[in-house]
Amino acid sequence: MEHYDLLVIGAGSGGVRASRTAAALGARVAVVEERDLGGTCVNVGCVPKKLFVYASQFSEQFSRAAGYGWSVPEREFTWATLRENKNREISRLNGIYDRMLGSAGVDVLQGHGKILGPNKVLVGETEYSADRILIAVGGWPFVPDFPGREHVISSNEVFFLDQLPDSMVIVGGGYIACEFASIFNGLGVKTHLLYRRDLFLRGFDRDIRELMAKEMQAKGIELHFNTDVQKVERDGSDLKVFTDIGSTIDAGQVMYATGRRPLLQGLGLENTQVALTDKGQIEVDELFQTAEPSIYALGDVVGRMELTPVALAEGMSLARRLFAPLQFSEQELKVDYSKIPTAVFTQPNIATVGLSEEAAREQGFDVSVFKASFTPMPLALTDSDEKVLVKLVVDKASDKVLGAHMVGQDAGEIIQGLAVAITAGATKADFDRTIGIHPTVAEEFVTLRTPEP
Repeated sequence: MEHYDLLVIGAGSGGVRASRTAAALGARVAVVEERDLGGTCVNVGCVPKKLFVYASQFSEQFSRAAGYGWSVPEREFTWATLRENKNREISRLNGIYDRMLGSAGVDVLQGHGKILGPNKVLVGETEYSADRILIAVGGWPFVPDFPGREHVISSNEVFFLDQLPDSMVIVGGGYIACEFASIFNGLGVKTHLLYRRDLFLRGFDRDIRELMAKEMQAKGIELHFNTDVQKVERDGSDLKVFTDIGSTIDAGQVMYATGRRPLLQGLGLENTQVALTDKGQIEVDELFQTAEPSIYALGDVVGRMELTPVALAEGMSLARRLFAPLQFSEQELKVDYSKIPTAVFTQPNIATVGLSEEAAREQGFDVSVFKASFTPMPLALTDSDEKVLVKLVVDKASDKVLGAHMVGQDAGEIIQGLAVAITAGATKADFDRTIGIHPTVAEEFVTLRTPEP
């Protein structure tokens, strides 16, 4: 029986990072994967989604070009071309992951991994033993039960549609729902977004959420808040969506983006002492150790923050702690979840780092709020009314910047830089004495001077 120091189940972001880091520190490592290498992010998540985002932005870019003297000929979009080019790029990345693991000395075991005990895993018909097992299997889209569930798709299938529908209903209010509403609207699809609460993107700053709702509606996306699906029926080649408020919507396709659940089926947890939380996620301590001492878990399956960079940080942290803890400082070993930047690739983009205004007040901070909303310079010669919003939340007592928030083109690129400053403990005075780059949207963050009354 082959024996490893670490056997990882799942070759997504967290699993691959943990595998490579552990191997680099001298451990004998194998990673088990039954699908394509790279996990959700590479195959049906961040990467293909961002490629679709880029594709969807061209329609507005073409229309805005006229104000700058460009005459754009008649436009035509071909879904099949985008889909196949995307598939080719993902295949290329799968190959890169395979070569990365190989060059790091990690054995790739293709097949379904089932845990047989605290130190044993079955892959296909072959058993392997390991001093430690890491569960990094990620999550899977969740679609609730309702009449007509069989007619809808999830964020997995949306990347492989045979044809682009004329109209689309997207159900959900998180990152994925909002991003795909912008994607399909930008590709010329009549798009409806249904969400069961009063405003999407729960947890984001309220100003950000409200502005994004206005921008989406201005771009032609039909928003249906406080609305849920009662049933979906097939009507010829189309679908009919019946809602709980008595309305019906006709659509060529219905996509559910209502969250993800840990992918635990067939994993063999019943053969271990591993425990689950009330939300069905694997319960771990601060060092990612489960109730079974030899088994660890990280990434989406533990649900701390379901973001690729977080899984990467967790994977590196765990590998370092297990195989070379004395080589790294406590700061290098710890994953800090308090100031994680994130972006939503809607049109326009959203990006944020740190606390929202609402969260800061709930945590007891007495805050000053600095913000500005304006038409960005690239749109000055167009007929677009799209607005940018920049916002800083500052602790009055310490002058530290608690949060930075933005709606606007390339918001993620801008907030990433601010995340370094805020992680380092920058104060509002630090922002004020920083010289801006003119003319840019980013400079607004260092020229905000007057707090809201």
